[in-house]
Amino acid sequence: MSFEQEWAQQRQATDGGPSPQMRLNQLPADQGGSPVPGSSGGYGVLATAPPEKKKAANTIENVLQPGTTKAADAADEPTKNAVKAFTGWETAAGLTKAHTHWDDQVKRLMGRLNSEKTALRGASNLFTGNDQLTGQSFQPVQSKVAGL
Repeated sequence: MSFEQEWAQQRQATDGGPSPQMRLNQLPADQGGSPVPGSSGGYGVLATAPPEKKKAANTIENVLQPGTTKAADAADEPTKNAVKAFTGWETAAGLTKAHTHWDDQVKRLMGRLNSEKTALRGASNLFTGNDQLTGQSFQPVQSKVAGL
């Protein structure tokens, strides 16, 4: 079959079919999207889980950070001994440079873990604060509706 024939078949198959549509910021209902109750047909629900965020932050603080520090410290003594053993060789300079790079990477990782921990703890407060502000902004409307 030539390209022209195949192209004609494809065009024929799409002619008379549904017209293409564009959807922004939503999932089709058959892919997990569902209308938000009480909304005007929008899709998706923003949900936050403060207990899970707290648990993740605690895992970073109590498991990952101490484990990273322990792993970094475990390399110090053997590297120092190896540098002493290779004194006068280029290998000693290479090991020193590699160990300096290792320490720099550990500091960066610890900084990243700390920022992730802080972000997890802050996100919960941010969502709660935004929810409270939004609720307060509706109080004048609720008062008027209740007075009707």
